[in-house]
This record gives sequence, structure tokens and C-alpha cells, in this order.
Amino acid sequence: MIQISDLPATYAAVHLPAKVALAVTQKPDGYYNLITIEWFMRTSIQPPMFAISIGTTRYSHDCLEANRYFNLLFPSPEMKPLLTLCGSNSGRDMDKFIAGDAKWIPGKLHKLPVLNEALACFECEVISQVRSGDHTIYIGHVHYSWKNPDKELFCYQ
Repeated sequence: MIQISDLPATYAAVHLPAKVALAVTQKPDGYYNLITIEWFMRTSIQPPMFAISIGTTRYSHDCLEANRYFNLLFPSPEMKPLLTLCGSNSGRDMDKFIAGDAKWIPGKLHKLPVLNEALACFECEVISQVRSGDHTIYIGHVHYSWKNPDKELFCYQ
């Protein structure tokens, strides 16, 4: 029978497995940053849009406030070490592209990196945002999409 439970215990019971993604943002100085995220979703088919939720204390939040573009990357299993690195370190303190030996090509919309090992990439322009407690939800209009037919989707277990 279902019963009332404290939030951490309930969340832990439904947290895994989880799809994760990487968001690429542009740093205020012009270079690039990566952040591993779990809170993202499609919000529209026509026009195509994705939303990502970024904590207000995160460096990527500062990046999105300064530069209104992001790439949403769906990782392949080969990217697990990069996902761990990017989810455990701040772009304020390190260059995650160098530390993670990330190989990429420039995207078409705003030249943000499209990672070679990703299953898919969506190049987005922020068109709206909503404050949600300690996070901001950025809604991005997809301008270009990329797909790697040789890769599978990574799911965190």
C-alpha cells in the first residue's frame, strides 16, 4: 500500500535509471563550458524546443545569462567519463573540454561545440526563461540538429 514518505527516500526510489545530457554554453570570456544535466525536456514539436533547468549557483547559469545559446547533447556510453567530469567540476575552475579530452566540431548556429561522440545534438537559442526555486528553466528554440547513426544513447544506472 502506498504511504507518505520523506522526499529524499522517495526521490532515491525513482531516480535511477536516468537519462542524462550535456549542455554546452559559452563562457563570458568567449570560450566554452560543459555541464551534465538530468533536468531537461522537449517542450514543443512545432517549432522544436527543449527546456533545460540550471541551478542559479552554477557557472553554466552565469554563462546562459551572458550568452543566450546552448547545445543540448545526448551522450553515448563512451562519454561516461566526460559526463562524470562535467557533473563533478565547475567551469569556473577548469576547462572541461581540455580535462575531458573532448573532440568536437563547431556548430552552425552560434559555433558552440558539437561533440563527436554524442548520439545527438540540438543547437538552441534561448527564447524564454522561468525562475523555478533555486533553478532557472531556459527554453531553447532548436535551429539545427545532429545525429550520429553509429552511437547509442547512454542511460545512467
